[in-house]
Amino acid sequence: MSRLILFNKPYGVVCQFTAVSGHCSLKDYISLPGFYAAGRLDADSEGLLLLTDDGSLQNRISHPKYKLPKTYWAQVEGIPSKRALQQLRRGVMIKDYQTQPAKAELMSVPENLWPRTPSVRFRKHIPTAWIKLIIHEGKNRQVRRMTAAVGHPTLRLIRFAIGDYSLDDLATGSWRLCHI
Repeated sequence: MSRLILFNKPYGVVCQFTAVSGHCSLKDYISLPGFYAAGRLDADSEGLLLLTDDGSLQNRISHPKYKLPKTYWAQVEGIPSKRALQQLRRGVMIKDYQTQPAKAELMSVPENLWPRTPSVRFRKHIPTAWIKLIIHEGKNRQVRRMTAAVGHPTLRLIRFAIGDYSLDDLATGSWRLCHI
């Protein structure tokens, strides 16, 4: 039986068990030995990180050929227009790469949203909005690059779900062990 940890990774934590200067690591939160991250989240992104002790399961979760949907909540600068959302739905050029089409829609501020430390910068005359994005790939900093490409830089990024696994009511810095 495989074991899977669902971890709500806080802002500033690196997705490895060894310390990196200036950052907390997974070992500051998870004490079970033999687990490895199935995919990554940048230190400045928050939300769902899956860890497993089963290499085959790790591959099925993280390898692009399995195309597991990843659901992100992105707080962006400005209010995206219908045109900007349509660009995300068609796929956008980031650097020299054309992203696959994404599901993209405006959303309300997520319920039960935890405070981020440090908080997102606030600018009195620039509104923000939340976008729900579902992608099937995972290039380095892809969501941030996608929102910037349509004129709405990401201020806060939370991965809510990977496939059928989601944060649900998991508090930031908390984890849950599942047997599958």
